[in-house]
Amino acid sequence: MMKATIWNLVTKSALFSLLIGLGIFMAAAPTQAQKSGVKLFNGKNLQGWHWDVPAIDKDKNTRIPFLVRDGNLVSLGTPGGHLITDKSYENFKLSFSYRFVGKPGNCGVLVFASTPRALYDMFPKSIEVQMMHENAGDFWCIQEDITVPDMEARRGPKDQWGVSEGKLRRIPNLTDGTEKPLGQWNEYRIECLNNSIKVWLNGVMVNYGYNATASKGQIALQSEGAEVEFKNITLQSITQLSK
Repeated sequence: MMKATIWNLVTKSALFSLLIGLGIFMAAAPTQAQKSGVKLFNGKNLQGWHWDVPAIDKDKNTRIPFLVRDGNLVSLGTPGGHLITDKSYENFKLSFSYRFVGKPGNCGVLVFASTPRALYDMFPKSIEVQMMHENAGDFWCIQEDITVPDMEARRGPKDQWGVSEGKLRRIPNLTDGTEKPLGQWNEYRIECLNNSIKVWLNGVMVNYGYNATASKGQIALQSEGAEVEFKNITLQSITQLSK
């Protein structure tokens, strides 16, 4: 009887250790979603997103400038506003395709977004990664800041830098000419790790910043003058920036 009791104790102890080890392994191992990414847009509706359009506060009949058409997420450009993820994210790679519909113009994607309408009663506190035609990849500082190499050469006089109205908030990209011809799909990749942001357009690294004043937040798409189509919007967890 004593031998059986000891054997049972040993067996239970071994099983307990195995389960603990398995639990630790499963917690540490990346899920398939983390490996391949998760879809932020399902191609059917705007589930997981909400809009903020100031003009609707004044006129409830104002159209919502975000919709789904032919499996694409569409920003109509007017009225101005933002389509914002319900969740906040950190340490991620955001990938998506976009193209202007008709006449090209202005649009952007915001990362580390938080307080709504923090600038001009329109833009949420964030760092904007510009999509404006012929300026894609610029950073715009919206009540958040970021540092880039050659800061003064790219941003202008240091005493005019800032993150609020009237300040030099734009940080031009490293290279223009990487956008596809109008009507073709552009491939955007934005990596955010801790306080750093790195941006690729059509496989070319177009901007890199560090020491951002935020490291986590929502993601937002703009309605800012031009109609834009988006597709294949995916998010993947990362532990380091790509080279």
